[in-house]
Amino acid sequence: MTGTIGFVGLGAMGRGMADSLLRAGHVVRVWNRSPEPVAALAARGAEPAGTLAEVFAADTVVSMLADDETVERLVLDRALLAGAAATLHVNMATVSLALAGRAEAAHAEHGIGYVAAPVLGRPPVAAAGQLNILAAGEPALLARAEPLFAAMGQRTWHFGDRPRQANTAKIGANFLLACAIESMAEACSLAEANGVRPTDLIELLTATLFPGPVYTGYGAMVAERRYEPAGFRLPLGLKDVGLALDAGAASTVPLPFGGVLRDAFLDALAHGDGDKDWAAVAAVARRRAGLPD
Repeated sequence: MTGTIGFVGLGAMGRGMADSLLRAGHVVRVWNRSPEPVAALAARGAEPAGTLAEVFAADTVVSMLADDETVERLVLDRALLAGAAATLHVNMATVSLALAGRAEAAHAEHGIGYVAAPVLGRPPVAAAGQLNILAAGEPALLARAEPLFAAMGQRTWHFGDRPRQANTAKIGANFLLACAIESMAEACSLAEANGVRPTDLIELLTATLFPGPVYTGYGAMVAERRYEPAGFRLPLGLKDVGLALDAGAASTVPLPFGGVLRDAFLDALAHGDGDKDWAAVAAVARRRAGLPD
């Protein structure tokens, strides 16, 4: 792929992703609502953009934004799309299936190719260019985006020719992550209430039944009650559980654990844990068990 890459959204994940594109030799034009990340990437060779219109003057746009409301307000603006020179937009945010459908239709209306490519990985993984990328869209558009995926990720997983299929896979993956965190929190609370150190339990589980990054990484955070710094903030976890519940309701797929997770995340927010990692939902299981703070 040649030409300039526009990048929208330089949060904890987007900064590392844009930097990976720079390291791979792409010309990257960056925009963010706050100026500090733009200045930091400009010092590394990125082109700062003063407006979103400047970003959408690039050949291809990549966006990594927080939620439906932000995506809709910033990059689905009809005037922006109508004036865009870009012919491909790769949306890497985790968004609802309803928003995915609206985004696909809005881009088609303005003759802009649209691909969904949400990711698995925390900020250090993004900074290392080792994300797993869940992609869906027209095959020709996916082939065009592949050099970008190769720069940002270790593997690209293809889920179909409709963008919403990638969003479905990502919502399912994040729902399962939330279930894993909750189940570890409950098991650790049970262990602690009966005189077993949670760290010992997690060491056993990750060495035997549940090896891998999820149980090892989040298990240690839960057992050690280590919720800061936040790699993925708790309100975003609540948002993703809500996306799963909405998708289930729309397709008549019951998700009974979803209601438990939603209420646990709300409980954590009510107790002031909104700036902590979503692993802080484990504190709710401890309170339910009457364990000390």
